[in-house]
Amino acid sequence: MSTAQAQPLSTLDSSQNLLSRIQDAIAEARDVACQFLLRPVRAERKAADRTLVTEADRVINRTLRNRLLRDGEGWLSEEDADDLSRLEKHRVWIVDPLDGTKEFVAGIPEWSISIAVVENGLAVAGGVCNPATGETFVGSKGAGITYNGTPTRSSERNALQGATVLASRSEVGRGEWACFQNAPFHVIPMGSVAYKLARVAVGLADATWTLSPKNEWDVAAGVALVEAGGGHVEFLPGLRPFFNEESTLLRGLFACGPGLRKQTSGLLAALSRPE
Repeated sequence: MSTAQAQPLSTLDSSQNLLSRIQDAIAEARDVACQFLLRPVRAERKAADRTLVTEADRVINRTLRNRLLRDGEGWLSEEDADDLSRLEKHRVWIVDPLDGTKEFVAGIPEWSISIAVVENGLAVAGGVCNPATGETFVGSKGAGITYNGTPTRSSERNALQGATVLASRSEVGRGEWACFQNAPFHVIPMGSVAYKLARVAVGLADATWTLSPKNEWDVAAGVALVEAGGGHVEFLPGLRPFFNEESTLLRGLFACGPGLRKQTSGLLAALSRPE
């Protein structure tokens, strides 16, 4: 057994070292992604679940894996077959090389590169980058969060009245947010759940939620960022965020600044309560 496998990996990498690894990977992946913006993008459907995938997804995934993964660490990515040996690892990288492929193909600047570090099931550091808008969000529980290199934090709003809530563009299109049509907050449809969570993490929005199932790679980085920014995240129904499970599918989640925790939780609990 190697030294890296024989002792907890957190003793080998400080919070700052983890963030440096994430920043380096984001910089390289961003450069790769920008090359695809210069030419037409062709998408195809995956055989397994019929979701969209492009060559950009695959190339960015290889870039991240080559840059990030070290001996003794686990790996979970939307674009790789799941290696369940990750369940035995203390540290696991959970990535979505291109979250928001539909928006990417359509030329809508609401997609992102998403990277999370999970230790013992908890998302301890993360990075999200939107190459189309030039935004980078990086943070950890130990070091806080930065937005394009500037330290910041989540929203301090304490009332949903007048709040800005980010909604899934797809969910709004399917009518799943119609129940909030007369709500006292402002709903903004947006692609990429990782990007929405990152914007909440740095206070560019007050809250976001989804009642639709998501996978761990969709949200792990965003969860790390929201918590790094002092915000609150819950998996539905009322569960603490926990990752590196055998089944990667989650029922849904909400994220918000700390002052909106009770109101948001109450709103969503009432929504899901049988009549």
